[in-house]
Amino acid sequence: MNIRTDLTATSLAPKLHRLFELSAQKIRSIEASWQPSQGSPVCTDRGRYTSRGWTEWTQGFQFGSAILQFDATGDHTFLEIGRERTVALMAPHVTHIGVHDHGFNNVSTYGNLLRLMREGRIAGHSWESSFYELALKCSGAVQAMRWSRTADGGGYIYSFNGPHSLFVDTIRSVRALMISHRLGHVLMGENDRRISLLDRAIQHIRATAKYAVYYGEGRDSYDVRGRVAHESIFNANDGNFRCPNSQQGYSPFTTWTRGLAWAMCGFAEELELLRATPGQEALLPELEKAARATCDFYIENTASDGIPYWDTGAPGLAALGDWRGRPADPYNSHEPVDSSAAAIGAQGLLRLGRFLGDERYRSAGLTVCDALFQEPYLSVEDRHQGLILHSVYHRPNGWDSGPGESSMWGDYHARELALYLLREANGGPYLTFWF
Repeated sequence: MNIRTDLTATSLAPKLHRLFELSAQKIRSIEASWQPSQGSPVCTDRGRYTSRGWTEWTQGFQFGSAILQFDATGDHTFLEIGRERTVALMAPHVTHIGVHDHGFNNVSTYGNLLRLMREGRIAGHSWESSFYELALKCSGAVQAMRWSRTADGGGYIYSFNGPHSLFVDTIRSVRALMISHRLGHVLMGENDRRISLLDRAIQHIRATAKYAVYYGEGRDSYDVRGRVAHESIFNANDGNFRCPNSQQGYSPFTTWTRGLAWAMCGFAEELELLRATPGQEALLPELEKAARATCDFYIENTASDGIPYWDTGAPGLAALGDWRGRPADPYNSHEPVDSSAAAIGAQGLLRLGRFLGDERYRSAGLTVCDALFQEPYLSVEDRHQGLILHSVYHRPNGWDSGPGESSMWGDYHARELALYLLREANGGPYLTFWF
């Protein structure tokens, strides 16, 4: 990446305002055409959002997008969309025992609404605040029940693949446990055993840093610093680590860039939270090591404008020549870019830069934003329901419709990223997932 040092949140403000102007029309279009019976909208096909039966992990991004739109613009129309849809349709996600996605679905909806109430941005009755709090408490506890122990005495929240499987994605979804803990909740086990949700969250974070991130030293001396495995496989009988794996990337030994981006954003956010949590100071160097490694790998292995291809080891990249030395080409005939990875990863770069006081990371994040928030990535046509174009879902399964399409998670995280910067540009409160 060619990091620009001339960018600031204020200089990007015109792009941020344009993004939210376009975003309003996209949300209205989806609301007008989407029916709950169709399932959650996942990604677009010829510009229209469609469902993709697998797990319902994107519904929180749909309604959370409306809440972020209100946060950025003050338009109460979008607050009511987000609030009414959350109350009417999100309850099954709170008690969903079969997925590792609670932080995606429930923090994006109940969490954003409670955050806005705590910030004084929206008025609400005490029962409404208690309703959101209860949903978040339950969500964190349900997520924490998906628990496997590791041979080294730790543990992790296992993916929908089963008790043997740790997904790097969950590094951001583990927020559900941390919010539940901050709201004073505990998980009650057999014989009334009180299980700390913060402790389980920390164990999962440490397991992700230890097994999913590679450092080019020790166990990883054969590998490249900062590379990330999508899935880490364990022996479910004794908790021993067995091998890396990949579900949505090219291979276990290459880096699926959306998985990398989840790690970048997740570690950076959790550093912020744990620094504000008494008694957790000793943990920070371990997480900082993982955050630096993943962010450095992103900077070194993405196109010059900061937009990544979908996997840094994808075989077609060889046909692109010096793909790191020039801007990403979303229309090339060899390998797709993944704009959703850019939207997620940029927030990690910005947060880590602020946490460390390191302008290199902040400038890298702003460089990504400058490219992402304009054409050919910003969707400017009214007929297209997506906000950010050229997203990739599951290339190995053939679930993508080609360039020019969007994803619900890519659009949500672009809005969240833009809101983060807009608050900075306007001198607003710093955007965190906790309260």
